[in-house]
Amino acid sequence: MTQPPPPQQPPNEPPKGGFGAPQEPPAGGFGAPQNPPAGGFGKAPDPAPSYGYPQAPAPQTPPPAQPPTAPAQPPVQPPQAPATPPPAAPPAAPPGAPAGQPNYGYPQQAPQAPGYGYPGQQQYQQPQYQQQPYAQQQYQPQPPTMPMQPGPADGGSGGGKKFSNQMMIVAAAVVAIALIVGGGFWYSSSQKDDTQASSGGSTGGKDGKGGKGGEKTGEDGQALPEQGPAKEKAPADPAAKILMQVPQPEIPKDQIFNATGSVLTDDVYGKSGINEFNGYDPATGKKKWTIPLSGMTCAISREVTKDGIVAVVTEDAKRNKKGDYQECTNVSALDLKSGKKLWTESAETSGMKATFKEVTISGTTIAAGAGTSNGGAAWDVSGKALWAPKVGQCKDVGYAGGDQLVAVRKCGTYGDEKLKIQLIDPKTGDEKWTYPIAPGVDNAKIISTNPVVFGQDTTEITATGVTDVFSLGNNGKLRAKISLEEKKYDHNCEVNKVNDCSSIAVGNDRLYVPTRPHDGGGDSYSQVNEIVSFSLATGKPTSDRADGGESEIFPIRMDGPNVLAYKSHGYKQGAQVVSLDGKTMKETKLLETPSSEAVTSAISGMVPQSNELLYGNGHLFLGKKLLSKPYSKDEKEYVAIGFLAQ
Repeated sequence: MTQPPPPQQPPNEPPKGGFGAPQEPPAGGFGAPQNPPAGGFGKAPDPAPSYGYPQAPAPQTPPPAQPPTAPAQPPVQPPQAPATPPPAAPPAAPPGAPAGQPNYGYPQQAPQAPGYGYPGQQQYQQPQYQQQPYAQQQYQPQPPTMPMQPGPADGGSGGGKKFSNQMMIVAAAVVAIALIVGGGFWYSSSQKDDTQASSGGSTGGKDGKGGKGGEKTGEDGQALPEQGPAKEKAPADPAAKILMQVPQPEIPKDQIFNATGSVLTDDVYGKSGINEFNGYDPATGKKKWTIPLSGMTCAISREVTKDGIVAVVTEDAKRNKKGDYQECTNVSALDLKSGKKLWTESAETSGMKATFKEVTISGTTIAAGAGTSNGGAAWDVSGKALWAPKVGQCKDVGYAGGDQLVAVRKCGTYGDEKLKIQLIDPKTGDEKWTYPIAPGVDNAKIISTNPVVFGQDTTEITATGVTDVFSLGNNGKLRAKISLEEKKYDHNCEVNKVNDCSSIAVGNDRLYVPTRPHDGGGDSYSQVNEIVSFSLATGKPTSDRADGGESEIFPIRMDGPNVLAYKSHGYKQGAQVVSLDGKTMKETKLLETPSSEAVTSAISGMVPQSNELLYGNGHLFLGKKLLSKPYSKDEKEYVAIGFLAQ
């Protein structure tokens, strides 16, 4: 997949000053749910509708046997757990693939036309969504993806002699014991993690804490990480009041300012400003402190250490009057408790400062990824350098942290480069295991680090998400492949980054994804969709299904075994945060924003699915990544807005 170059910055005057505190509320305050204060939310342009293409479902007939590459889909009415397909010999491996691995992901027979919103049987395909509307297109064969190792759920023996039932039972028991024992040893020998995820999401595990393993196993006997109990509770009244609004400063025409980055803890909501990082009290919305930065923010870690430290990447200098972009070379550690910057460091490669696109934390290690340019570097939270960008044919493209530190590494000469997924030691950068990606695939996205789940886009046209997802075991071996057919699912992954996917979640040994919005039907003109899930053990769809009702719905993050989800506002209805029970998918409303036109317009202008959305303990915060001049003087734009359930 060809990655687009970064946008060029047109010259112009930068704004004077920085972000101020939220506007002082007039009499009555910001808290009135239906009547925002004067000078409050302005009219934002209505977002472009996302049109789906629902189709009539095909007759329900028994599905034919498929090779391991075709994930089974449950029927349209009401979804049921799919039956295990009969054993089938795996396809021939591509040249150079490891012995015994089937040829997953190579061009195959095009699937049949999809039916929207439900997991179906093999003759059906689930709806795939995109953030922007796309025209219906003919399915194209996929280019090569990763050669996959057959897992226990595949059922294929690769041909040859057949086992008796007794022999199969004995063999299965031996495999299960080996997996459980191996998984238990892996976790017990791992070092305890000192990070916790911010309320905006997690790359897997129990709130950023390392799982013990062995207590629960997947369908294939794989030891699963601990998830812990759900923490978010339904308030007495989910109707929310406006907690805070941070107005956007004056932006020169034709310039784009970078304000990427926000985190939420029990004590502070932190949001990037222009050349600064601001902390607000989550209970009142009042500003607590401001940390000056070397320049605009380029990236922020999703994780916060147990001591309240977050990492940011910033430009090495403030932009000039022409608004020229500066290089993203500086990595800083910020103390959210004291509101102070602890240190700022950079790394050199080939005599020049390395530039970084993203940053993450695992334990006490801060690791910054440089994309395909320089390679990655890491520091201890104290500021001590742990490793610098590698020089040679191999370089770290990027990292994902949390419970474990996972790297995407690229090796080879130009035009003959290959990617690898590696679990690495956060103290040294040494690899613990490596999973090679097939030649020809030029991108990889880490969706979860515990368990390790990654995705890749194998379509000819760059999608907003990934089309193939792979779940790996504790030993780095493949468990299952999940196919997310192009234009049928609606998650988002940033280009040139490996740890920036949203609207997708991993938990309960499942992958949760929203379907692409489609026409709600009947008298409703709204766009609706569903959240569905796939098993990380088998790659097959499950019976999970959560309807958006008259709204669009997508996952925010896991909360123990439950899925936190966001539902867009509807007619005379505010936006909602809901909790979906991990076993029943039963919905519990946690928060609902005011339904006034001013509030819903302001929320639409924030584009919750592609900007920053954080929820925790009855607080909902929306933040913008990029700031630009409004289209008209009458419009009011905000850097961040916050709501609190009463």
